[in-house]
Amino acid sequence: MPDDQNIPAVPATSALTALPTGAFDGRAAFETALRQALAAAAAEGWREIVFSDADFSAWPLGERSSIDALNAWSRSGRSFTLLAHRFETFERTHARFVGWRRMWGHIIDCRVCTGPHAPTVPSAIWTPSWFLHRIDPTRDRGVCSHDPASRRQLRETLDECLRLSQPGFPASTLGL
Repeated sequence: MPDDQNIPAVPATSALTALPTGAFDGRAAFETALRQALAAAAAEGWREIVFSDADFSAWPLGERSSIDALNAWSRSGRSFTLLAHRFETFERTHARFVGWRRMWGHIIDCRVCTGPHAPTVPSAIWTPSWFLHRIDPTRDRGVCSHDPASRRQLRETLDECLRLSQPGFPASTLGL
């Protein structure tokens, strides 16, 4: 019989348990799930994050709380991939994120997946342990889960988009 005193206590409110699971419906639920994911990334030190969307216009990436969480998450050995059809809205809608991207450009890989044979870029967050997939971006409906099979399937879709993508959204633009 194990000695209960030698088993480390797991906090009941760890960031992992705070991550949503199951279906979500609506903008507020999507934004809350994104904020929880960013907080969990910082608290748990996720090594890899992939954000994917057509243009990220509906994501709250310009909020101070999002940038604070990304700053807490950022350090060497981390990897952040942004995958989109286009990044034109970032300067207008996510100004704080653009500044953060300039500072942390060495850990961020921004990719553009466009062209006649390019697959549709899913609206999703992927991590090695959890994912959010916005299946209906127009109505902000989707699912969050830790399910390995669903997470692997989403990653395969993202990998196909990444395979057909090219660099985009440079950290700085140098003129001649």
